[in-house]
Amino acid sequence: MPRHARRLSSTGIYHIMLRGINQQQILEDREDNKKFIEILKDCKLISGFKLYAYCLMGNHLHLIIRIEKEPLEQVFKRICGRYAYWYNAKYCRVGHLFQDRFKSEPIEDEKYFLSVFRYIHQNPVKAGLVKKLEEYPYSSYNCYVKSKGDSLVDTDFVLDMMDREQLEVFHSEESEDTYLDIKERPFRLTDEQAKEIMRKVTKCKNASDVQLLEVKERNSCIRKLRKEGLSIRQISRLTGISKGIIERCSK
Repeated sequence: MPRHARRLSSTGIYHIMLRGINQQQILEDREDNKKFIEILKDCKLISGFKLYAYCLMGNHLHLIIRIEKEPLEQVFKRICGRYAYWYNAKYCRVGHLFQDRFKSEPIEDEKYFLSVFRYIHQNPVKAGLVKKLEEYPYSSYNCYVKSKGDSLVDTDFVLDMMDREQLEVFHSEESEDTYLDIKERPFRLTDEQAKEIMRKVTKCKNASDVQLLEVKERNSCIRKLRKEGLSIRQISRLTGISKGIIERCSK
């Protein structure tokens, strides 16, 4: 099917979602998250965009940016290319890392901006990763509520709309809003439970390292993981191994 033309924003502000190919993990550990943030900083200097919010969520991430010097596609070609190159080298893998085309939606007014802004920061709590927004280390929330900001995030744009106290109250309000949401089938095991089982079964530190096992050992591990209750889709998403290989091993 032909792709639809990307909707352009008259304000230059967009909500962006990047996700791993086949929904696989693209941010395995602390080093991966720090590296992606480092790349964002470097690319921001080159591309000249403004960054108002971010949240890194393992197999996907959200950003709110304002395009200035470079067009949207060029910005994310640069960001995704740099991170994929680093990630593939670290985990000794080849091929695409991100889903073919990043998702974007234009943000045209202040009300919509603030709703998306809150939604992005509330992601880790809704996903059950933390109980409080400030406990999550890989989002821009603390750049706003702490007196000392971060050079990566352009906080003035939001803090001209509300002060820090108002911002905390706004984020404490429950919201069922979803934007560029990922629709996934529920798994019997959470990803954290699945990764812990993988570590025990495969003896690999990271889920993506399963790809590096010798073929017979890899296939044996896949069969064991299936017996432990991991679905084909979940194993593929966490390890980056194709669903076809996992299906053949599961027969």
